[in-house]
Amino acid sequence: MATIKLSQSFVDLMKKKHFDQKILLLIADDGGGRYSLQGGACSIGTKFTLIVLDEPDPDYQVKLENDAGLQLYTSDYDMIFFASGLAMDFKQGAISIKDDAHAYLDGSVRIAKGSDVLAAFKKGILMSGATC
Repeated sequence: MATIKLSQSFVDLMKKKHFDQKILLLIADDGGGRYSLQGGACSIGTKFTLIVLDEPDPDYQVKLENDAGLQLYTSDYDMIFFASGLAMDFKQGAISIKDDAHAYLDGSVRIAKGSDVLAAFKKGILMSGATC
């Protein structure tokens, strides 16, 4: 069973944005997934994004159990970047993610609506500086 520790400040942020009512995907934002906003070989395992969905995505079936009860999922692929002790926090206006092997995996985790990401991709829109 995959678990993640969520700080109270992170949970409060999710509630403030009403994301506690949504499906959340934690993805490695490396250009390899359908919701990946940025990335390329130089960013593999260093950039992460929370994708907000209204409905579950069958490609992301690994539930990240947490004490807050958030519906947080990832994929088998994304799990290769996480060691035990996975944790997320929110301080000084930024979401961070770490695990027992890394003091910080990413100090500025992005949040994006899945529908917006897919619509942008359909139009050929990518993030500025999105590849290496």
